[in-house]
Amino acid sequence: MRSTRSTKLLAGACALALGIGLVWALAAAAEEAAGWSLNATAIESCTCPMFCTCYFSDHPASHGGHGEDHFCRFNMAYKINHGHHGGTDLSGAKFWIAGDLGNEFGDGEADWAVLTFDPATTPEQRAGIATALPSVFPIEWKSFTVGEDAAIEWQADGERAVGKLDGGKAAEIVLTGDVLSNTDEPVVIHNLKYWGVPRNDGFVLMPNQVNAYRRGPNAFESNGTNGFMITIDMSSQDVAAPAAAEEAPAGE
Repeated sequence: MRSTRSTKLLAGACALALGIGLVWALAAAAEEAAGWSLNATAIESCTCPMFCTCYFSDHPASHGGHGEDHFCRFNMAYKINHGHHGGTDLSGAKFWIAGDLGNEFGDGEADWAVLTFDPATTPEQRAGIATALPSVFPIEWKSFTVGEDAAIEWQADGERAVGKLDGGKAAEIVLTGDVLSNTDEPVVIHNLKYWGVPRNDGFVLMPNQVNAYRRGPNAFESNGTNGFMITIDMSSQDVAAPAAAEEAPAGE
C-alpha cells in the first residue's frame, strides 16, 4: 500500500523543482482521477558486492574502513518504454535516482535520494512519474530532493550498459556483461521482487566498472561492485487491488 509520507515527500520535492502551483495541481488533482502505468528499464549500480545483499537482508553490505560500516549508495538510470498517467504519454521519458539506503532500512526508512529529470521531460510527465514512484519505491526517506535538470544518456546492449548524467559530470554508470566468463548468455536472476513492483523480467547481472554520483556533499564512487539491468512493469491497478482488500470489511 502506498506510503502517505513518501507520496508527500515526492510531490513536495517535485514542487520545489517545477513550481508549487503547477505540479501540485497536476499531481494531486490528477492522481485521484487518472490511472497510471509504467513499463521501464533501469541501468542500475550500487556499492554493494555482486549481487546486492539488500535484497536478502534489512541492511546493506559491510564496508569496513570507509567511515561507515554499512551503506548502499546507488545510481538508477531509468528509461520508460511505455506508460501513461491519465492522458499523458510517458513513453521515452528518462529520469535518474541516486541515493543511499543507509546503515539499515528494516524500519522502512532510508537515508537520502535525489531525483533528476532529463530536460526533455514535460511537466505533465514529471507529475506522472512523481505519482508512480512512491508505489515503485515504497520506502520513506530522511531526505528526498529533486536535483537540477540534466541531460541523461542511456545506452545498452547485451555486452555493455552506460548511463550518464550531464555527460558524466553529475553521475555515471558503466556496466559490463562479462559476469562469470563461463557462459555466452547473460546471467539472470528470476523470482526475485524489485522493491514494490509486482512484475519484472529478471535481474540481468552486469557488474559495474563505474558507479559514481558527483554532485554535492554526498558524492561517491565505486568500481567493480554490483550492477544489473531490469525491466519493471506496474500500474495503479496493482496498487488499488491490495488497498481495496485491506479496506474491505471482514468476511467480504
